[in-house]
Amino acid sequence: MKANLGSLDRALRIGAGIALIGLSVAGVIGPWGYVGIVPLLTGLVSFCPLYSMFGLSSCPHGAR
Repeated sequence: MKANLGSLDRALRIGAGIALIGLSVAGVIGPWGYVGIVPLLTGLVSFCPLYSMFGLSSCPHGAR
């Protein structure tokens, strides 16, 4: 797996994932908030399978 997420992309995914999971745990948005696990994990591992499928990358050139 080659990293395909840049720093800003990773930070936004991790933040959104934590926010969704937190809201779900608090009972604000219901169980669908646990979908936040997906952006959280992709942000933590710096790899998005959908980016890979479509040949996209938010990494700067020459990184990793």
